Amino acid sequence: MNKFVLITFVLISTALMGSSFSVGKIGLQYVSPLLMVGLRFVLAGLLMAVYVGLTKKPLPKELKSWIKIFLIGLFQTAGVFAAIFISLRTISAGQSAILTFMNPLLVVIFGSLVLGMKFRFVQWLGVISGFAGVLIALGGHFEFQFDTILGFGGAVSWATATLLVNRWGKDLNTWVLSAYQMLFGGAVLLMCSVLFEEMQLIVNPTSIFVILWLAIMASVVQFTMWFFVLQSGNPAKVSSFLFLAPFFGVLTGWLLLHEEIGLTLIIGGAFIFSGIFLVNWTTKRMCEEAVFIDKEK
Repeated sequence: MNKFVLITFVLISTALMGSSFSVGKIGLQYVSPLLMVGLRFVLAGLLMAVYVGLTKKPLPKELKSWIKIFLIGLFQTAGVFAAIFISLRTISAGQSAILTFMNPLLVVIFGSLVLGMKFRFVQWLGVISGFAGVLIALGGHFEFQFDTILGFGGAVSWATATLLVNRWGKDLNTWVLSAYQMLFGGAVLLMCSVLFEEMQLIVNPTSIFVILWLAIMASVVQFTMWFFVLQSGNPAKVSSFLFLAPFFGVLTGWLLLHEEIGLTLIIGGAFIFSGIFLVNWTTKRMCEEAVFIDKEK
């Protein structure tokens, strides 16, 4: 993928991810959390499934491929967003975002321990810098309680999905993967809503706009771009850019919820961009080593 297109996709997708926190916070006044994300992803999945059918995208022929898509949806859609939106009702948006976007650090840890992936010291330093930037940008306020465990579970779920997409995604059509992982994950969320929460749905222009924004812009557009990016590069490097999402989340909070932007955002932003640079920094020597290894293979 062209580098300019890659960067554009990263910026748009992370900006849309960031918008989900503020827009979702507004929506929780009218819709219960699991119902809202369930409706969001079932609607998004159906829209993309229709597009997949109309454009005759190649559907998987083997059951194991559908199982892979379901598992990705279980982690990427159901696990992540159930944790985010439930935690948004009980802890602050900042705390939820901090926990969720520990994902890049977890990708490096899981990739190293489980998949045997090799990461340089500078990459570890980069993701730690990025995480510190998120913490600073969101004010540094953090309290440990049960719901922080839930938020951390969302980060674990996202990191797992990131590695699964990177490993399995190359064998699946991106549009098919995006559509059906959202549809499967959304169906799981709706089932959980029926079974485990007191369902609430107040239909008005605001709640309709929130669900449509989350379904179309923050799901269809965002996930499609993000999966293209994930399939095009190293999962740890790509995931480092997720530190931009809470940064954009603060900006949308300022625009939509009139939250203040202070010195912490500026300092945190500097740490975030430093972390992205360190994780993606490749020296001439590293390039030569990569070429040599590739030739040996």
